[in-house]
Amino acid sequence: MKFNRRNFLRSAALLAASSLTEMEAFAANQEIDTSGDIIAEDDEKYWSNVRQLFPLTKDYIYLNNGTMGPSPYPVIDAVHKGMLHEDQEGKYGGWEETTKKVAKFVGANDDEIALTHNVTDGINICCWGLPLKKGDEVILTTHEHVGNAFPWLNRQKLDGIVIKTFTPAYTADETLNRINALITKNTRVIAAPHIPCTQGQILPVREMCKLAKDKGIFSFVDGAHGPGMLMLDLHDMGCDMYASCTHKWVLGPKGTGFLYVRKDFQDTLQTYFVGGGSDDAKWNMATTPVTMGSYAPSAHRYYGGTQASGLYRGVVAAIDFIETIGMQNIHNRIKSLGKYTQDRMLELDGKVELLTPTEERSRCAVNGFRIKGVEYTKFNETCGLNKIRIRSVAENGLNSLRVSTHIYNNKQEIDALIDLIKKA
Repeated sequence: MKFNRRNFLRSAALLAASSLTEMEAFAANQEIDTSGDIIAEDDEKYWSNVRQLFPLTKDYIYLNNGTMGPSPYPVIDAVHKGMLHEDQEGKYGGWEETTKKVAKFVGANDDEIALTHNVTDGINICCWGLPLKKGDEVILTTHEHVGNAFPWLNRQKLDGIVIKTFTPAYTADETLNRINALITKNTRVIAAPHIPCTQGQILPVREMCKLAKDKGIFSFVDGAHGPGMLMLDLHDMGCDMYASCTHKWVLGPKGTGFLYVRKDFQDTLQTYFVGGGSDDAKWNMATTPVTMGSYAPSAHRYYGGTQASGLYRGVVAAIDFIETIGMQNIHNRIKSLGKYTQDRMLELDGKVELLTPTEERSRCAVNGFRIKGVEYTKFNETCGLNKIRIRSVAENGLNSLRVSTHIYNNKQEIDALIDLIKKA
């Protein structure tokens, strides 16, 4: 999406969300188009221009992208225009192109992408659609978000499946060994996060999916933190199913997501929540007996009915925004900031326990940590009082903290957090 000046200024005036002057905003937008060039991860002038296109208040340091990624102005503008166009003309639809855009972005075919509202939608579709019976084993981690824990725990309660867990190790190889050690003749699913929400470790999902395939096991990946942070190719990854959202690292509208189901796996993963679009248009209630027809010959079988066209136009705009900068540039920048965060914490004479591996392949933009002798919720409160937003991690008794950085952040903001840690 080429974001023109007139539309931006109209949108900015309507939303009254910008602290920039009109010329500053326009100049920043003109400066971020890389035309496919590589931008240095420490080119602060360039990244400062990128920051100008976010409505983030300058009064707060936002280091919690892992919970919610603030959308830039082009995304907000696309959502507004999408809703306005729909309501001006009473036109139905407008979200259909989103599947094609998402598919290309993550290395899939458009008939393998279902639109969802969030990661949890996709997880539930996969959890309940798999052909599992009492006694079948599902492997999870001890670092799950409730979204990838509770659906499987619920199925355990109702259907008697068995949950087994592993704790991610400090290296990818040892993590794979731990998964492999849990596999038995009853194992049916490996359902692990691409990047655990707790401490941001990148799990070796490609090898994990190959292990599952070699042993005849279903592979599901909770991809909440993959798209927009990492270079993705789901076909190369080899998973059966991958659920994600676009409101975190993709910087899209809240309440949007997608589910990838490998084409030749769609007849294995049963769909239950169906409606308009889930069908092949051959159902007929006037026949005796009534005729169902078949499911849609694509991942559209997993979602049906009216979708929020304005929001999904925003998803397209978010991917366009990322591609204007370049996904490789974004990955390099946020990985650099993640490494800087680790390095600063490791300088603190052992006063900070870093929970995220320093192994190159296992780290990127999210870091989990504890401050020795400091209660984690108290430090989170201290951050809030000092206008720094991070996240406390109570999941599974970890009792830790998490900091996550994106392209709108800089080293000075990380330094401010480190200074607060020193005072604590």
